[in-house]
Amino acid sequence: MSERVRTTAADVLYPVGALAVGTALWWTTVAVLEVPPFLLPPPDAVAARLVANPHLYLRNAWLTLEKVAYGGGLGALAGFVLAILIDSLPWFRRSVYPYLVTVRVVPKIAIAPLLLIYLGTGMGTAVVFVALIAFFPLVLNTIAGLGRTPEEQLDLMRSVNAHPVETFVRVRLPYALPDVFAGLKQSTTLAVVGAVIAEWLVADGGLGFLILLAAENVRTDTMLAALLVLLVEGLVLYGGVVALQRGVDRYAAA
Repeated sequence: MSERVRTTAADVLYPVGALAVGTALWWTTVAVLEVPPFLLPPPDAVAARLVANPHLYLRNAWLTLEKVAYGGGLGALAGFVLAILIDSLPWFRRSVYPYLVTVRVVPKIAIAPLLLIYLGTGMGTAVVFVALIAFFPLVLNTIAGLGRTPEEQLDLMRSVNAHPVETFVRVRLPYALPDVFAGLKQSTTLAVVGAVIAEWLVADGGLGFLILLAAENVRTDTMLAALLVLLVEGLVLYGGVVALQRGVDRYAAA
């Protein structure tokens, strides 16, 4: 127990220490080199920008979160279901898996013009674009995880005439969970990236749109403030996945 507490404290203290050192280096660099504020404002100027108009950043953070939640959730769910189908149906795996691997190498930004033609410049385009980005890490990791079930465990379930659904729930899914969560972590972080890119494309609000608008007006402090909010949002989402994984692990071990 005490070891667990020490590990948790170190997990918090080291990142906080690194953030403090990074902020101090940023402040010192700006002061010593006399960097113009429009190129790199000091940390206090960025903080002042955040404090001066918190509703602007909260409103745009919420718009970005909506795209991540809808698109990321849709992409992750579709990836998980497709992975189960590919793993369960050998003929389906032979038919689809090669194309799945091939399509993955296509940059998703190249598909964006097609989405704009088919879906327009609204929320639908952003959600589908984020879903496409979140889809591939989860489907490929889940397929890999489902393939790691020890053969002796499957033989044991066959020996008791277990139903395929029972075999999946009791054996295959537990062995696949580390890979599923690894894919979900990748999908979550990529969904945040996808939401920002989508906001550059559809320009309907959100932190990505705010960053683009600030760049056009050379408002570096606003850009950095939006990036800081985006970083916090991404960390919270990633932390949520980590907490969910720990909860599932505790439930499985109980």
